[in-house]
Amino acid sequence: MIPLDIRVQAKPFDYGQECGRFAQQTGRVGAVVTFCGIVRDTDTGALERMEIEHYPGMTERALTQIAEHAAARWDIKACTIIHRHGPMGPGEAIMMVATASPHRADAFAAADFLMDYLKSRAPFWKKEITNQGATWVEAKDSDEAALDRW
Repeated sequence: MIPLDIRVQAKPFDYGQECGRFAQQTGRVGAVVTFCGIVRDTDTGALERMEIEHYPGMTERALTQIAEHAAARWDIKACTIIHRHGPMGPGEAIMMVATASPHRADAFAAADFLMDYLKSRAPFWKKEITNQGATWVEAKDSDEAALDRW
């Protein structure tokens, strides 16, 4: 079993520090791939905040299972997933994925797979609050289609 660091938290995280920590802990690998998702403003620039909800316990189990699936499919030696919940403003980090592998192709593929899963299947519910009110973010066809490649 590879080292998995799965965190679902309300508090902000420092992406740079997390990347450094992950790279140091992975030891002698040839590739580290990281991705950080950021709260994106609406097209009109009216986003006041995004609120993310989840079910504690269920969410962590789901993220662990998908990370284990990635580790079984690709040669990765470590994996970190950090996902926030609660209110966040435009420009704040929502989530981070990091994978480490002896070879870059596996590190990239595993990270890409995890990001697609987090976008479409992870048990989080997102609500956008603008000056016009609140709306739940619906799944996009393009996000669902991205899963077809896996």
